[in-house]
Amino acid sequence: MVRRKREKKRRPPFGMPKGIVLLTTPEGWRHSVLTAEGGMLCGHLADVPVTADPAEARAAAATMVMGLAHDFHKVRVNVTWDPPREPGSWTAQVTIASTSPNACG
Repeated sequence: MVRRKREKKRRPPFGMPKGIVLLTTPEGWRHSVLTAEGGMLCGHLADVPVTADPAEARAAAATMVMGLAHDFHKVRVNVTWDPPREPGSWTAQVTIASTSPNACG
């Protein structure tokens, strides 16, 4: 009898996004993407100028997170921005909009 080796389902290298924090700084727009697994991905929005309108920065951050969710988890997500609590800082909730049949995660 020949046993087949079990294939382990690999986890995507990026956790499922669940939230975004966006900050304006003198150096540019900074973001933190919070994941459902408790991780965090931090960086800056390279293609968004420091002088960009907050709506443009929010749109760029949302587009980035939607792309990450699609590329790593094969899901479409919705990004819903919360009302700002303090100047120069925004938060958003990320929820799954739909899953493809070949989704992993």
